[in-house]
Amino acid sequence: MRLVFDLNASYLLKLLMILHLVLSPVSNEVPEHPCASPVSNQVFERRLIEKYIAENGVAPINGQPLSEEQLIDIKVSHPIRPKAPSATSIPAILKSLQDEWDAVMLHSFTLRQQLQTTRQELSHALYQHDAACRVIARLTKEVTAAREALATLKPQAGLIAPQATPASQPAAVGAGGEAMEISEQVGMTPEIIQKLQDKATVLTTERKKRGKTVPEELVRAEDLGKYRQVASHAGLHSASIPGILSLDLCPTDTNKVLTGGADKNVVVFDRREEQIVATLKGHTKKVSSVIYHPAQSVVFSASPDSTIRVWSVTGGNCVQVIRAHEASVTGLSLHATGDYLLSSSEDQYWAFSDIQTGRVLTKVTDETAGCALTCAQFHPDGLIFGTGTADSQIKIWDLKERTNVANFPGHSGPVTSIAFSENGYYLATGAQDSSLKLWDLRKLKNFKTITLDNNYEVKSLVFDQSGTYLAVGGSDIRVYICKQWSEVLNFPDHSGLVTGVAFGEHAQFLASTGMDRSLKFYSL
Repeated sequence: MRLVFDLNASYLLKLLMILHLVLSPVSNEVPEHPCASPVSNQVFERRLIEKYIAENGVAPINGQPLSEEQLIDIKVSHPIRPKAPSATSIPAILKSLQDEWDAVMLHSFTLRQQLQTTRQELSHALYQHDAACRVIARLTKEVTAAREALATLKPQAGLIAPQATPASQPAAVGAGGEAMEISEQVGMTPEIIQKLQDKATVLTTERKKRGKTVPEELVRAEDLGKYRQVASHAGLHSASIPGILSLDLCPTDTNKVLTGGADKNVVVFDRREEQIVATLKGHTKKVSSVIYHPAQSVVFSASPDSTIRVWSVTGGNCVQVIRAHEASVTGLSLHATGDYLLSSSEDQYWAFSDIQTGRVLTKVTDETAGCALTCAQFHPDGLIFGTGTADSQIKIWDLKERTNVANFPGHSGPVTSIAFSENGYYLATGAQDSSLKLWDLRKLKNFKTITLDNNYEVKSLVFDQSGTYLAVGGSDIRVYICKQWSEVLNFPDHSGLVTGVAFGEHAQFLASTGMDRSLKFYSL
């Protein structure tokens, strides 16, 4: 192809644009270092035209005189080296395509290898990050626990390890004359004892006024026998660690339900709204006991992690940690004043604590028995309380004197639950001997024994607020009418052990929890 070449700038620019399509007339190839001849208006390979001028001194096209100084360089960007003429044959083209295909495949293989290596490195980094997050969470939890322990730590040595009674302080004497060890953390001051006595006087007076009459709103036995399951909720606690271990209702608003689960959480549930009000997290082990405060938006929980926690429902946080024991806390009961907690533990001690300060006022154990306590419950008056033991004993204690005033033997297995009737006369106890025993506190004797089915496990006992009905939770749910002690109803609806039962106001409904992770309600 021949082009008319002009030295004008416009022609040079056009020449640069189409240079990659121009062939040198000498080599018949695209020039690598192009230059233009002003004599013949042709583009040449500089290397070849310089040789030709050196030998002939004229232009190769028209034979006119030409020197190297007259040649004009043409600059191009990124010149493409032309293929050799031998590569223009069909076999050469096929070989070139094959080589390029092989190169592409090798490059693709290298990229796949690099991708796999990068994925492995990323996976390893993610595992390291997850492990680091777990370590940070554990350390944060330990730091929080240490700070709480430091905040509630008291100078009394008995809080850390119960000390023997000083020689200047006489040991308490229990039923039968046996000595018991009293560990004074803060002490039962005269003001506290007077407060307990005043409350008991008021409660006793109110009970006498009520007499033997029952509230008109109380559900009759024939209606109670018609109760059926009306609601079931299984989403309160985690499904990964199934089981609800404890239950309580707010005394002033029985639509507020409190549960403690094996997932270490405490949950407040509104029965009327059918929704969770608060989920309280802080225990490091399962929650074995829960109590709802009757006058404040406060709940209590106990756990085998050896702590008792006071929670604010509205704030959704733990406001007090009571460290009264060195082993699992097995029982919890709130005093009628609403200011003190009774707790029992596998460390063989019962403790009486102030919920406002978190201080342990007193701790007592029966040295002669040397047995773990399995449950604890205040008498309605609050001056005495009962504890159950792992060696099948029921012990009645005087709170003011911190002495064991009565023992009720008779069970043949560890005591699992005790409950005082509202009338103040009856005590119901259940144990791992498939039996339910009723005790008369006035005569200090067992007046009724209800033999349950073989291998029946009693997990929960509760009287209604009037003391008319007694509910039993275990292998199933049973309700007895007091005095006749006949069975009114039986619910086998739970697919696991029933761990908690509770009556609504005037027994208008019955609530239950179980190891099947469900909260159930029964009513007409």
